[in-house]
Amino acid sequence: MGRLETADKQSVHLVENEIQASIDQIFSHLERLEILSSKEPPNKRQNAKLRVDQLKYDVQHLQSALRNFQHRRYTREHQERQREELLSRPFTTNGTQKKILDIANMLGLSNTVMRLIEKRAFQDKYLMIGGMLLTCVVMFLVVQYLT
Repeated sequence: MGRLETADKQSVHLVENEIQASIDQIFSHLERLEILSSKEPPNKRQNAKLRVDQLKYDVQHLQSALRNFQHRRYTREHQERQREELLSRPFTTNGTQKKILDIANMLGLSNTVMRLIEKRAFQDKYLMIGGMLLTCVVMFLVVQYLT
């Protein structure tokens, strides 16, 4: 498992396959040990089965550690692919206003009309905030009056 943590991206699959093959081989050996432990004399049988069960538990723990490592690696690779995809996309938020102005100029709108539109958008924002505040005050007064 230590080799798996330090392996580079190209050889990690090979190391994973080696570990999985070793775990499978251990499982097959444990099945044989379980059969042999049932053939032990009665006074040693329970102790032998206990040891085989402990080994099975340890191997299952190694198997789950391998699966956990694979899941983390797949998640990391997926995140790297998503990051690369996002970085390859062109961002349009900075150039959006310039594109709108270019389109408006192409349609024949003058600079004064464009300034009036921008001024109106600025005024509309304050009008909206004032309306929201007025609505909150009215709702507060209605609640105070009714309770």
